[in-house]
Amino acid sequence: MGEPGFFVTGDRAGGRSWCLRRVGMSAGWLLLEDGREVTVGRGFGVTYQLVSKICPLMISRNHCVLKQNPEGQWTIMDNKSLNGVWLNRARLEPLRVYSIHQGDYIQLGVPLENKENAEYEYEVTEEDWETIYPCLSPKNDQMIEKNKELRTKRKFSLDQLGGPGAEGPSNLKSKINKVSYESGQSVKSQGKGEVASTPSENLDPKLTALEPSKKTTGAPIYPGFPVVTEVHHEQKASNSSASQRSLQMFKVTMSRILRLKIQMQEKHEAVMNVKKQTQKGNSKKIVRMEQELQDLQSQLCAEQAQQQARVEQLEKTFQEEERHLEGLEIAQGEEDLKQQLAQALEEHWALMEELNRSKKDFEAIIQAKNKELEQTKEEKEMVQAQKEEVLSHMNDVLENELQCIICSEYFIEAVTLNCAHSFCSYCINEWMKRKRECPICRKDIESKTYSLVLDNCINKMVNNLSSEVKERRIVLIRERKAKRLF
Repeated sequence: MGEPGFFVTGDRAGGRSWCLRRVGMSAGWLLLEDGREVTVGRGFGVTYQLVSKICPLMISRNHCVLKQNPEGQWTIMDNKSLNGVWLNRARLEPLRVYSIHQGDYIQLGVPLENKENAEYEYEVTEEDWETIYPCLSPKNDQMIEKNKELRTKRKFSLDQLGGPGAEGPSNLKSKINKVSYESGQSVKSQGKGEVASTPSENLDPKLTALEPSKKTTGAPIYPGFPVVTEVHHEQKASNSSASQRSLQMFKVTMSRILRLKIQMQEKHEAVMNVKKQTQKGNSKKIVRMEQELQDLQSQLCAEQAQQQARVEQLEKTFQEEERHLEGLEIAQGEEDLKQQLAQALEEHWALMEELNRSKKDFEAIIQAKNKELEQTKEEKEMVQAQKEEVLSHMNDVLENELQCIICSEYFIEAVTLNCAHSFCSYCINEWMKRKRECPICRKDIESKTYSLVLDNCINKMVNNLSSEVKERRIVLIRERKAKRLF
């Protein structure tokens, strides 16, 4: 667990503070400071930066805002986030302010597949400062300062070694002279035979710590640089081999510069000593020693220029490696986005397949219904044919059995004689005016009987016949009634 991204103040220590306690974790708590607006998201301009390792796009750049209202009550607002803010399992409307109280449950984003809970779940609570402080999440501005410090450390503490990449050749000369002078003071008493072994011992400890192992074939690990993932390890090794060689050359050149500086100091002291001892004699020796001193100075300047070039080359190499790492991070984000798109496409195709299956099922049901309708239609046609057959049979019965032989019409007020033959009442009366015998069997007519059953049967059967037959029967009944009146 890292330290919080702010300092403990004297008035806050021992008091109580509001915070968002992350559910199920003893780290990543979000402090709600009185009088300050707290913004949460994955962008750079927020108070707390949340970057999901499982789904980078789960948290929006500026996901939500927490602040106090004029009464001092803490509130939360969804800042048009993609996956939403949930308060007590209910999603908040965007850009609408909601009050929060102790014990409320806040959820940022939604749970992924096969997971019950979301990645970022918090509980609103008020705790003692001693309890909150070890669990707080660092603020975004403190993380930025920390990253700047890490980038500064990546330059291998060149400020302590002279900082040639940042201060230029003049400062490089002055600071290297200072380092070489201090080392020269420590080894002056040892003589010239021990000069070669002292520079590496008197070098800056940070420079000595940067020396890579001679047996190491991979990339050396420098302070402040992030470790590259194993997937791109081979690419990183090829890029770091150049840095390793440049670093080795840098160390060798620094040792040579220190040796040259020591030799130059010794020559300078020797010249001064000779000048003091012999004011007039040995002028040739003095000139020769001054010439050697000038040669050493020119050689030292050349080595310093070469060292400056190597430092610049190292800086370029480190910048390329940083750009390479940034490219890897961008590629990883694009790969996660592609995976999400592929998953969405799979869900889309699964839904399309389900819709096709449903379509096939509906088509099968429609076909079954059409078959039922066809069967019903055939049955109706059969019933209609049977009905027509019954009607035709009834017509035959009416025409053959229920017609009066005198008028050739259906019986109207049927009358049955003593010989059992039936006729219309009007027709038999008109017949009896001429003859008093049966028109069929020629027997004498002794009696007449009205047949109500026969009349009712004929009327019901005529109602099922065509309208023409009905109208014709009605006309006949009216005519016969009229003739009776006259």
